[in-house]
Amino acid sequence: MKSKIKPYLDLVRNNHDYRRLWLAQIISNFGDWFGILAVYAIIQRYSGSELLLGLIIVVKMLSLASFSPIAGYITDRFNRRQLMIWCDIIRGVVVLGFIFISSESLLWLAYLLIAIQMAFSAIFEPAKTSSIPNVTTPGELVNANILSAASWSIIFTSGMALGGFATEWLGTDLVFLINAITYMVSSWFIYKAEIPQQMMSSEEKHRTRNPLHGIRDGIVYLRTNKDVLRPTLAKGTFTMCIGALVYMLIIVAEDVLMMGSIGLGILYAARGIGTGIGPVVGRRVFKRENSWVKGMGFFMISAGLMYAFVSYSEMLFWMGLFVMLAHMASGSNWVMSTVLVQRRAPDQYRGRVFSLEWLLFTLAQSISVTVAALILEFDILSLRETMAIFSGLLVLSGIFWLFKIAPAEEKHHLEAGESF
Repeated sequence: MKSKIKPYLDLVRNNHDYRRLWLAQIISNFGDWFGILAVYAIIQRYSGSELLLGLIIVVKMLSLASFSPIAGYITDRFNRRQLMIWCDIIRGVVVLGFIFISSESLLWLAYLLIAIQMAFSAIFEPAKTSSIPNVTTPGELVNANILSAASWSIIFTSGMALGGFATEWLGTDLVFLINAITYMVSSWFIYKAEIPQQMMSSEEKHRTRNPLHGIRDGIVYLRTNKDVLRPTLAKGTFTMCIGALVYMLIIVAEDVLMMGSIGLGILYAARGIGTGIGPVVGRRVFKRENSWVKGMGFFMISAGLMYAFVSYSEMLFWMGLFVMLAHMASGSNWVMSTVLVQRRAPDQYRGRVFSLEWLLFTLAQSISVTVAALILEFDILSLRETMAIFSGLLVLSGIFWLFKIAPAEEKHHLEAGESF
């Protein structure tokens, strides 16, 4: 057991800059997941509407999507370390605004604040992901991403579980205060890190001085480099269905389990555990990187089947188990696609590639959540029927991926003279 975790311990112990970036991720992610249930609790407290609950998720995703193109341009053009520091500070101030929501007439403020928070997250996330290859060696890159995903899942698990109890016992105001403090601490760790970056040349900066030209340049690069495009599509394809399924867990906890924030915290904890275990297991199943794109299709099918079981489950134990298994597949898909993009995209394009990936991801999630929320709000289908449909669509997405996307990847490797 010790030998299996030694590479990760050595990475954190010996790579000081990665360690600081990693700690910043842990602390800010904990605040995010610790605080999000308090936002849900405010919406449910003052409205009780499935549509308004779904709308907060849609606003969150659409804000990320709207700012992603310009965010990618900014993260390639300016110093990523400084951008991350300022994004953390501003987000810390913004989340304090949730404390002022004290009645139904002020609910609009929740949507405005979440939009602002996500606008700066749209800059922070591609800047952070693009920086990981710059603070690690090629040999450390996969372990760094697996560790980041595992840490995210542990923090997600503990943050959501503790957030559920804290929302019930401490109240939403104190939860938002803690969330704000985590952003400030995260900014300090990033300030202490040295993050090298290959900046645009003077000629390229001049050529892309118009943001629209810079964004278009990134789109053209992605469109003409299919080996980068394929893994870039993986997260968006996956979340096109699983986004709605994760949203419906909120309603499952409330209406099926009758456990409110505590039930949701447990289900989301199962999600987090799966996300952490998945990349380790997935790497053992698909050992060669040139098989990872094919593996993504199998992950989609597996996750769809697991959520189909969730839709027919009655007991918390079985729901938690199937949610965990589904997100083992989701976590594997996330890490593998991230590593492939990091390896294949050059530094001066990496921010725009990851922001465009984030754009596809957030748009797909927004659409899926909106459709599910409308179906439930107008009683077109029951909760279980809606979950079953989205589960089936995820299975079909995986089948499409295996027959359409994976063969193109195999052709690319064969032309490059690589064996399978």
